[in-house]
Amino acid sequence: MKAQNLNPLFQVSEISVSYEPKFKASERPRVTSSQEAYKVLINNWDMQKIHFQEQFYVLMLNSAGRVIGIVLISTGGKAGTVADPKIIFSIALKAQATSIILAHNHPSENLKPSQADLNLTRRMVEGGKLLDLMVVDHLIVTSDSFYSFGDEGLI
Repeated sequence: MKAQNLNPLFQVSEISVSYEPKFKASERPRVTSSQEAYKVLINNWDMQKIHFQEQFYVLMLNSAGRVIGIVLISTGGKAGTVADPKIIFSIALKAQATSIILAHNHPSENLKPSQADLNLTRRMVEGGKLLDLMVVDHLIVTSDSFYSFGDEGLI
């Protein structure tokens, strides 16, 4: 039994981490290319917002390239959204992902990456290296096409 300490200097919150997969690994899709990543992403995208608001998703993979999960990081406006690396990495680490694929849409349907897109990708790749969490791609998606930073040699 823990001793009760009423000194406010020692009152701290306990942090608990858990992850409960809903499917066996063999039932999850395997992603080995940007095309396969796009198919998984677009089938899970909020299609009512793809032409209206920019959204940022992360696809998390295990060491066999199987999808652990997909998470919506943020929904923004017509011209941008926030992708906080601390939130992205904390979720990926919690899920014990070994690699991640970043993705966001451009409601304008212009697939050309902005300077902000390039800067974020570079920061995420460098941060991933420090955590031994590989950023394998960053996709800009529209309802019928995509741009892959990996395919273009930018990762």
